[in-house]
Amino acid sequence: MSKNIQVEIKDRVAKISLNRPKVFNSFNREMAFELQDALKKAAENDEVRAILLTGNGKAFCAGQDLKEVTDPDLNPGFKAILEEHYNPVIKLIRETSKPIIAAVNGVAAGAGANIALACDIVVASESAAFIQAFSKIGLIPDSAGTFFLPRLIGFQKASALAMLGDKIDAKEAERLGMIYKYFSAENFTEESVKLAQKMAKMPTKALALTKEALNQSLTNNLDEQLALESKFQIEAASTADYKEGVSAFVEKRKPEFKGE
Repeated sequence: MSKNIQVEIKDRVAKISLNRPKVFNSFNREMAFELQDALKKAAENDEVRAILLTGNGKAFCAGQDLKEVTDPDLNPGFKAILEEHYNPVIKLIRETSKPIIAAVNGVAAGAGANIALACDIVVASESAAFIQAFSKIGLIPDSAGTFFLPRLIGFQKASALAMLGDKIDAKEAERLGMIYKYFSAENFTEESVKLAQKMAKMPTKALALTKEALNQSLTNNLDEQLALESKFQIEAASTADYKEGVSAFVEKRKPEFKGE
């Protein structure tokens, strides 16, 4: 049984909570493997149609647990930390066909910030903050920070945040396009869950194809992307959810999608 990750499945949503609140949900080796396992199981569970990733306590995730890397008996080394801990998490987030919403409840620093930014949709509490904290200890952004951040907010802003390590609050993160939106602290949990539940009721096969199209747009040229859109649109048009969506529109009723 996982002690560093909590999973709750309700209303077709798998809520995955980072659960090391005493150390601001910073990652150690054990938690990294437990998160990978939770993401894999949610991806494979037919009952789950959307995933909500959040943190317990005051922080979303403070990144790497520095006590682990400074303890000679515990330190797995940076090669293992990146190739076995964080890189697999990022790949799982992007390769999972189900939509993943990051609900950033507090500080998201270092790898914690970049794991959130790799998700399909990022929402935050107004009390949350994002910090590319790596330069403060002589490191570079990892966990795909150098990949996603410039694509989200532009090269110049990303370069400054990565090098200066400025703290960005939720309001500024939304203004920059770093996140989708922020909610008041009082409404954050309710609104985050509501968003995940909404997505779980949507035509999730089409959402999966949309996610894959966006993934491939990061490396495709225009002709390749147009061809991919054509292929995926034909596939989406063959689903039961497409037929239901059209029927509901014609009949002026609310559609009931099943992810089929």
